[in-house]
Amino acid sequence: MVGIICALKIEVDGLIALMPEFNKKTVAGLDFFSGTIDNKDVVLLECGIGKVNAAIGTQIMIDYYKPDVIINSGIAGSLSNELKIGDIVISNDCVQHDMNGTELGDPRGEIWYTDEKRIDIPADKATYEKLYRCCKVLDGVNVKIGRIATGDIFIASINKRKFIADAFGALCCEMEGGAVGHVCYRNKVPYAVIRSISDDLETNTGADFDKFKFLAAENSIKVMTEFLKNT
Repeated sequence: MVGIICALKIEVDGLIALMPEFNKKTVAGLDFFSGTIDNKDVVLLECGIGKVNAAIGTQIMIDYYKPDVIINSGIAGSLSNELKIGDIVISNDCVQHDMNGTELGDPRGEIWYTDEKRIDIPADKATYEKLYRCCKVLDGVNVKIGRIATGDIFIASINKRKFIADAFGALCCEMEGGAVGHVCYRNKVPYAVIRSISDDLETNTGADFDKFKFLAAENSIKVMTEFLKNT
């Protein structure tokens, strides 16, 4: 089974529309939709904004549905001059840029687990490479594999974005992927994150969200449909 966790409701709705039939289960106020797409078992979730919402949804999905892999999809802000609005970033790992124990002498972004400390949350190589190949269905879109930085802060400041890029070597910033990865890592479930760039690093003019979200959702649905065809 493939688990898909989306930041945008329209992504979930677009994928539900591809299911011949589905079952809906509500747990902790979150709606999970399970069914098949292209004869592949799939469970879908709109998790809500932020790391806690994403973590809750991911753990429930793992506990109830036991997916073989989880994909987190949504939008992100660029941290690179090479990534413009509409481009795609696929994670080879994630970091949580708002983890900050530097006053205690810890490296910025270091996560304390009960049995280890680490900054990077590694994504599954086979999964992110497959997502990369599936992006061939998108015409004229720049696609990069790299680090995604997650935090419970909407980063509008260009200087703050440049700081995150310099501190972590990340390509984009968003608010859920690192939490999905955190939960998957601890549960030993393969995961990857795919993000459409919604605003540019240098100009940071953003985009008309109501207009861009449809493009982001359309691109995501195309890639995920191709991914499921090849799973």
